[in-house]
Amino acid sequence: MRLPEDELAQLEQQGLLRVLREVLEADGSECVIAGKKYVQFCSNDYLGLSIHPLVKQAFVDGVEKWGSGSGGSRLISGSLTPHLVLEKQIAQLKGTEACRVFANGYTTSLGVLGGLLGSGDVVILDKLSHASLIDGAKLSGATLRVFQHNNVAKLEELLIKYQGVAGRVLVVTESVFSMDGDIAPLVKITQLTRRYGALLMVDEAHAIGVHGALGLGHLLGVSDGIDFHMGTLGKAAGVAGGYVACSQAYADLLVNRARSYIYSTSPPPGQMVAAASAMALIAGDVGQHLRERLWENIRYFEACIGLKQAAQSAIIPWLVGDSVEAMLLSENLKKRGYLVPAVRFPTVPRDTARLRITLSALHTREQLEGLAEAIKELSQVRS
Repeated sequence: MRLPEDELAQLEQQGLLRVLREVLEADGSECVIAGKKYVQFCSNDYLGLSIHPLVKQAFVDGVEKWGSGSGGSRLISGSLTPHLVLEKQIAQLKGTEACRVFANGYTTSLGVLGGLLGSGDVVILDKLSHASLIDGAKLSGATLRVFQHNNVAKLEELLIKYQGVAGRVLVVTESVFSMDGDIAPLVKITQLTRRYGALLMVDEAHAIGVHGALGLGHLLGVSDGIDFHMGTLGKAAGVAGGYVACSQAYADLLVNRARSYIYSTSPPPGQMVAAASAMALIAGDVGQHLRERLWENIRYFEACIGLKQAAQSAIIPWLVGDSVEAMLLSENLKKRGYLVPAVRFPTVPRDTARLRITLSALHTREQLEGLAEAIKELSQVRS
């Protein structure tokens, strides 16, 4: 029998061991770990809404009115007014008939894919889709096919192959990919799925609030070609939760078949009130202002570090390759006061370890300049 100590030792030797670290304080662009303050370049709180006074007060008000928990699953006693209000709000913002809110993005992926698909169906995924989408596709029981990252020619080959099958054919992609920060060719993908009669699910987790208020699909004018608008409330919205916006019929089907929706205690009502507040801010003038500041920071950091190609999102990967080396670079940045964790296998493919830099509207120019200088110094040492 394998001993866990042996497995842990092997992971450490390969540079793949994960450990938890306690964050004692967190305030926007900075955090405190083990008594030392760091500038964090790893948070997905792109607009800084997790510390926005209106969002925090909404959470407090929600707890005061509704209590700390929902007390049950959505089909028992957990469909409280804040859950329904948030679902209606997101549906209106996304221009769909309905919406279903889940506890987080992972359970959204599992619930939606498992609720929509089964034996006789086909799911076609971009190779670099998030782990939750891959897991949901595998667990669904549908035939799983993968196309090379953003390769629309390969996608079309698969759509031709499975055109006319008796079951559903569902194409799944992210709009902004979480590890590389690049964007999907959504215009072409929506055209192909319509041409071959397939359904399309787009994970907008890293695009909502960053690429316009409502994500890349809306920004590119192809939202009507997306059947399932998936997103999260724990990134630019600064709270927690996941959602899928879709037709009323599919939303009703998920209530009956999405196991992570049916068999989970529903999210705390205070969380739903805070998320509704955050989504309203994102869709309004506050969101527009923060979004402009974020993109100013992205462009300024590009200039500081001398990127050859313009970043397509707030995610900027520093590709390293070797996991051990990526860990060493991360530790060296930490010694300089910058928190930029290394991302390694199995989160990314083998030999593609990287430092995943994420930028926020709250970062100052001094912080951006400091990280760029530290990266330049470490790059010179590597070469």
